[in-house]
Amino acid sequence: MTGWIIAGLLIAGAAGLAYIRLAPSDLARWHTDFPEGLPASTQAFCIRPDNRYGPLQEDPAAVLARLDEIALATPRTVRLAGSPAEGRITWITRSALFGFPDYTTAQVVGGPGLCIAGRQRFGSQDLGVNAARIGGWAKELLGLTEPPAMTGFSGAL
Repeated sequence: MTGWIIAGLLIAGAAGLAYIRLAPSDLARWHTDFPEGLPASTQAFCIRPDNRYGPLQEDPAAVLARLDEIALATPRTVRLAGSPAEGRITWITRSALFGFPDYTTAQVVGGPGLCIAGRQRFGSQDLGVNAARIGGWAKELLGLTEPPAMTGFSGAL
C-alpha cells in the first residue's frame, strides 16, 4: 500500500513539473499593452523624461533592439512576442531547476521613454528574481555601474 502512495505522489509531482514546463503562454495575458494587465506587484524600471534616466536620446526602436539582444543573451530566455518595430517585446525566462516561467515586457512609452516590467506566472513572490534580471538588463543597456532601483508598477506612465 505504501508503494502505491509513493508512486502516486511521484506521478503527481512529475505531472506538476511537466505542466510548469509545457503549459502554453497566453499572448493576451502576457504580451499586453502597458498599463493594462500589469498587477501592482509587478517589478518595473522606466526610462522617462521625469527621471534621471530619460528621456531617451536615441531612437526608441533602436534602444528596444539593443535590449532584445541583451535579453536573448540571458540564459533560458526566449522571445514570446513582439519586435522593436512594434514597440513592445515580451520574453520568457525560465528558472534553472524547475523551469518556472517569468515574463518580462519592454515597451516604448511617451516622452520618449521605455518601461521594462517583469512578473511571475506561478506564485505571489519571486524572491527578487525579476527585479534582479530587469536591473541587470537596464545596467547593461544604459552602461551603468550598478543596477537601478526597481519600483512596483503603479499603472501610471
